[in-house]
Amino acid sequence: MTILIVGGSGFLGTELVRQANAAGWATAATYTTERGSALPGAWHHLDLRVPESLAAVLAEVSPRLVVNASSGSADWAVTARGPIRLAMAVARAGVRLVHVSSDAVFSGRSRVPYDETCLPDPVTPYGAAKAAAETGVLAVCPRATVARASLIIGHGRSEHEAFVHDLAAGRRDGVLFTDDIRCPVHVTDLAAALLELASTDAPGMHHLAGPDALSRHELGTLIARRDGLGPSRLPAGLRADSPQPGALDVRLDSRATRRRLRTTLRGARDFLREGDAPRMT
Repeated sequence: MTILIVGGSGFLGTELVRQANAAGWATAATYTTERGSALPGAWHHLDLRVPESLAAVLAEVSPRLVVNASSGSADWAVTARGPIRLAMAVARAGVRLVHVSSDAVFSGRSRVPYDETCLPDPVTPYGAAKAAAETGVLAVCPRATVARASLIIGHGRSEHEAFVHDLAAGRRDGVLFTDDIRCPVHVTDLAAALLELASTDAPGMHHLAGPDALSRHELGTLIARRDGLGPSRLPAGLRADSPQPGALDVRLDSRATRRRLRTTLRGARDFLREGDAPRMT
């Protein structure tokens, strides 16, 4: 079976490409600015804002499965409209679609924890774009799988780990919020769970987050201890006191999805140990 990973050069996309290729799937991937290092010859430039670009890639690859791991931050054209264009194209081609969404679709100010039946109430432009995308994807492709993830961590390569390192080294200003709660997930676990869902008939909404609910400061402390940085060098603060918009307590309830998976979604207290030390390559 041929799988096309949209956004394959990103953090999650890179792991999806690695695992799909290792599993023996015929794997192709897309990039926007720079192709990844894996899969020489199997990379395709794709701009989700351009329908002709999308049609050309799908025609060339002829995938039976598409996993959309792209991220355009708060760019509405990429993050909201792009996945809907992709869903329309794969629906016409009769291709299965797995779309990766985010816990940013929730405000953290109403119901905790959030299960798959909870309606989005985003408070940031990025969250609004992600909410619009998942709604549009399921409207166009009712048999699609939409998977909401929390903060994605792993091997020192995530933006969250980089931020902790920069704070500890004094390279960046800022604080780690003590009232901003998430359920971090390891990139390896998340990619494996997405590919497992992709290989089965699992339509609709799914939550893929770790079982440990941690504040951003608690998460930073775990990262610092793993990497020998000294947690005392990490400044703490309250998002409620900050002009920076963002969700508060967003705990994803992933129990329903975890019951159907063979893949284990580890908690951050488990995977942020010495065994997950940063990869230097």
